[in-house]
Amino acid sequence: MKILNLYACLGGNRYKWGDAHDITAVELDPEAARLYQERFPNDTVIIGDAHQYLLDHYKEYDFIWSSPPCPTHSRIQTGMKNIRKMAYPDMTLYQQIILLNNFYTGKYVVENVIPYYEPLIPAQKRGRHLYWANFKLPSILTTRKIIIGSGLNEVKKLCDFHDYDFYKYKGKQPTNKMARNLVDYEAGKKILDTVLGIIVKENVNQMALFYD
Repeated sequence: MKILNLYACLGGNRYKWGDAHDITAVELDPEAARLYQERFPNDTVIIGDAHQYLLDHYKEYDFIWSSPPCPTHSRIQTGMKNIRKMAYPDMTLYQQIILLNNFYTGKYVVENVIPYYEPLIPAQKRGRHLYWANFKLPSILTTRKIIIGSGLNEVKKLCDFHDYDFYKYKGKQPTNKMARNLVDYEAGKKILDTVLGIIVKENVNQMALFYD
């Protein structure tokens, strides 16, 4: 199966996908892209704008995962309104959902935080995240739990949780931000397994209609 992994970061969602698929990852941060390639040498890694790449190439893939930037949607915004200048929510998120809903024929997931406002397009809530998808997600995506907190042990806890050494990252973004951005790999695997199950069932049904 051809998979497009957008805003790939360090590959949290992809970690348990295995190597049986043709995976293209798009990441803007060169250092994160380098580490992703080191972690998943069989994937095609593109350093560039994931939003534009989706528009140009969405027809080429069977499954698309997108995790657009979340800070402007986060509920943290309301807690910071008296401390810093506010920013408009980044509508990249909804542009992608609208595109995929109306023009894409494969399976897709767009993942983001639960926003401080009522979502403009209904989503499936799972844990601390919202998922927009054209198929029903399992009610439980992961049973793994972590209390992150903050301080000196924050990154160490996330290293253990994600089974990755975030101290390898030497780019411009804060290490704790990179670590917090990763999707739980158990959720990533559960979603891909669900997609594969749906595709197999659809193929079986098509074959049954053919032979009938």
